[in-house]
Amino acid sequence: MQKSKPKTISARTLTFLSGTALALSLGVAQAADPPENPGVETGGALARHAAPAVAGTIDVTDAMTADSAKTGTNWLATGQGYSNQRFSPLTGINAGNVGRLAAVAIAQTGYTASFETTPIVVNGTMFITTPMVNSKQAVIAMDAATGTTIWTYTYSDGLTQICCGPVNRGVTVSGGQVYFLSLDNNLIDLDAQTGQMVWKTNVADAQAGYSETMVPQVYGGQVIIGSAGGEWPLRGFIASYDAKSGTQTWRWNTTDSEKSWQGDSWKTGGGTVWTTPTIDPKLGLVIFSTGNPNPDLDGSKRAGDNLYTDSIVALHLKDGSLAWYYQEVKHDVWDYDAVSNVVLFNAMENGKMVPAAGEAGKTAFFYIVNRATGKLIRRSEPFDMQRNMFAQPTKEGVQSLPGANGGSEWAPPAYSPLTRDVYVLGMNQLMTFTTENAAGNIPGQIRLGSTFKNVEHGIQNGTFTAIDVNTGKIAWNQTVPQPAMGGALVTAGNLAFMGEGDGWFDAFNAKTGQKLWHFFLGAGVNAPPVAYQVNGREYIAVAAGGNFQMTYPLGDVLAIFALPQMTH
Repeated sequence: MQKSKPKTISARTLTFLSGTALALSLGVAQAADPPENPGVETGGALARHAAPAVAGTIDVTDAMTADSAKTGTNWLATGQGYSNQRFSPLTGINAGNVGRLAAVAIAQTGYTASFETTPIVVNGTMFITTPMVNSKQAVIAMDAATGTTIWTYTYSDGLTQICCGPVNRGVTVSGGQVYFLSLDNNLIDLDAQTGQMVWKTNVADAQAGYSETMVPQVYGGQVIIGSAGGEWPLRGFIASYDAKSGTQTWRWNTTDSEKSWQGDSWKTGGGTVWTTPTIDPKLGLVIFSTGNPNPDLDGSKRAGDNLYTDSIVALHLKDGSLAWYYQEVKHDVWDYDAVSNVVLFNAMENGKMVPAAGEAGKTAFFYIVNRATGKLIRRSEPFDMQRNMFAQPTKEGVQSLPGANGGSEWAPPAYSPLTRDVYVLGMNQLMTFTTENAAGNIPGQIRLGSTFKNVEHGIQNGTFTAIDVNTGKIAWNQTVPQPAMGGALVTAGNLAFMGEGDGWFDAFNAKTGQKLWHFFLGAGVNAPPVAYQVNGREYIAVAAGGNFQMTYPLGDVLAIFALPQMTH
């Protein structure tokens, strides 16, 4: 497909007739009436109720979620099941026909800002979240085939402190309920049929610097969450709440108070858990990655390894007690937190196939550990550039790759049990790390302790890489013009999907890395795509709203794609 000049769409939802192939590019981020200051986040009052309630059943069980990656009809849990593999077994859209893939619906939410939601699809109904705009954020239920709004729940945020944009990454659905986290630190339960609030529980203190951007995980009647806020002097945690009442059942703090911190620095040592954990029901474990220590870039007052920051961690589901950990970066002073979702799969270890867990690091290594013990099985070949890595910052400044964003940032990878490759989004950003004034310790104020800045005219691009989990070797690597942040999808149709910051949504041959198709959405495609079926027809959906942190063009679009239907 050749790049063409984007065209403006003025309707809130545009649905294309069945059997009509779309031949235009849609410039939904370039509105007819742009804001006075281009790039300013807008909206917050445009969503409308189109119908009183969801028509079909939304009673999702743990068994349904666990099996969703086998059936492919629904997209349940943010990572398609508890393993976070982001794999669809659907084959209707495949490497042979993806060139005919067309947009069938473009839904605009009215909330123009960093749009990072993963759609959840249950029996033909899609649930998404919006970013916070004008102190409001929304959960929207819509028809998964047409994008027509069914109900909207609008939440008004109180005090928020955020480092990296007013984002929300989505909901999870379980037992007829929709669970999501507000930016001002409330865990909220909605009735999936009507969008009415059932209960709300405050989970952290915004005044201290905590915020909530992640998708909760629900299993066994527990709603499991972490938090963002690692740039503030606070203590990270992961916690479980009763799904029926919102009562906290256990809480585990991510900084070890005894072994690996200087003095009482562990009390404000960071280590936030801000991407969705994975669940191993057989081993009874919740497995997740942890963020940077605090201060991010000044380790002078927190001597030691700073456990359990920058780590892959497993807890026992029943009580939140520690099972094992693997620390990727000891005593981090480069903001190399482990933030991409942990993925579960099987991998070879000493000639035997064993249960494994993997995480795509900001270091540009993919780390694979034994899921039962936490022992490192292998570390992949670098999937991004590495230059002067782990050099200590100085007053004069040290240039290093990866930069503070990675490697791989929060963007969830995808894993295919067919290719046995994991598909990772990465970024090359040459940065200068400079020591400045020593970090203070004022509660509620951001505390970095130093600076990192992009090198003027330095390398700035992105990567999409397939990595063999049995060897750690790179199967293929594609470069894109901007640092890649959003997420991957891989399907049994031999396709791997990802989005670019300049508005292109791409499909690659999952085995060879050849780009087979792309579609221009105008706003940055900085969210993870999903696949599902409605009435036997296969769809691909993705949000396109840009990214605040990377200054990619903003928008408010949820795009739905399908193959043209045959006419008779």
